[in-house]
Amino acid sequence: MNTSDANAVRYARHHSLPSIGPKGQETLADSAILIVGAGGLGATASLYLTTAGIGKIFINDFDKIDATNLPRQILFRPDDVGRHKAEAAAQRLREWNPSATIVPLPERLSKHALTETINEVDVVLDCSDNFATRWLLNELCYSSKRPLISGAAIRMEGQLTLFRHDRLNPDDGCYRCLYSEHDENLEDCAGQGILAPVAGTIGCMMATEAIKFLSGIESDLAGKLWTYDGTSARTRMIHIPRQADCPVCGNR
Repeated sequence: MNTSDANAVRYARHHSLPSIGPKGQETLADSAILIVGAGGLGATASLYLTTAGIGKIFINDFDKIDATNLPRQILFRPDDVGRHKAEAAAQRLREWNPSATIVPLPERLSKHALTETINEVDVVLDCSDNFATRWLLNELCYSSKRPLISGAAIRMEGQLTLFRHDRLNPDDGCYRCLYSEHDENLEDCAGQGILAPVAGTIGCMMATEAIKFLSGIESDLAGKLWTYDGTSARTRMIHIPRQADCPVCGNR
């Protein structure tokens, strides 16, 4: 079976979707994505994006795997403990889809290096776990006019946003409009805990939004914050207004 026939079989269910089809699948194969953070969100999102046929994925994470990561970071196995997350993730993803190009970036990238990588991709997924990284990604994606999909999960709660920096709506804000320095706190998975499937839920939705964007499927999430409460199973979505004093997008 040649490559074309093999792909037709592998992606048959995508081909059956009118919003994707064979041409849309070719678009996915020609697309590139940067995922920052290979933890609970990034591990799940990267797995679905790789198996969905994204052609090139950069994975940036300078952290190493420890045993507490295993319940929610589904790419890793017990014998991966101690390895760099980006490198272990790349190895596993290549096994899932040998046709995909997976580029591990197992170091803390400088602002310049991060900008160069962002300029090589079509969309960025922020799967990080700290405000400093989130603010920087938002700033660089805004200046590079790259869409930014940002997710977060803690305890039994999750949230998701899509910032269409490539197609600005005058009324929509950016991540810096949503959170400022005054909102930073010490809550993280280590201190607060997290239910593993909640991270998987948000990671899956991030992958879905990325595929929708690359396929030209409009999303109601653009410029909005979607929240998920795993305890009650309730969700809600609110608009993120642009703040006039935002240091990133306030003067546009």
